[in-house]
Amino acid sequence: MADDGAIMTRWLTEDEQRSWRAWVAATTLLPDRLSRDLQEKWGYSITDYIILMALSESPGRKMRMSDLADATLASRSRLSHQVDRLGKDGLVTREPCVDDRRGSFAVLTPAGMRILEHMAADHVDGVRNRLVDLLTPEEFAELGRLCQKVADGLGPGASDWWQQLT
Repeated sequence: MADDGAIMTRWLTEDEQRSWRAWVAATTLLPDRLSRDLQEKWGYSITDYIILMALSESPGRKMRMSDLADATLASRSRLSHQVDRLGKDGLVTREPCVDDRRGSFAVLTPAGMRILEHMAADHVDGVRNRLVDLLTPEEFAELGRLCQKVADGLGPGASDWWQQLT
């Protein structure tokens, strides 16, 4: 802040502005397109896919709802609605937590696992077509390195949420 109370802002240069806007476009449009692909073919969003994926990779294919919310960066209420919707389709069930009567587990059903396996193939095709194959292997590796650097800069553990799912 300047002595006169004015805020000193380090405005982006034209090149920085172009790069920033490209980042915003890519990080907004790519998840949207991947979600639309799944929605059109399977009727589920990328968020639904991530929930199913997280459950599939958890021991016993189940997670406490609170842990699942944390792992998917969803609010507890939003996750609850999504799990209920997935439950109506027979993809996920809820089980009470015997240790904590307030808690519950989300459990991937065999039908949910079958759908996920089919969705995963289509999702990977979308990721390849819309991102990986647009870049050289070196560019894609560099993109991963740079994105990891950004995620690490967001604070301790900021990038850990996705690593929990892999």
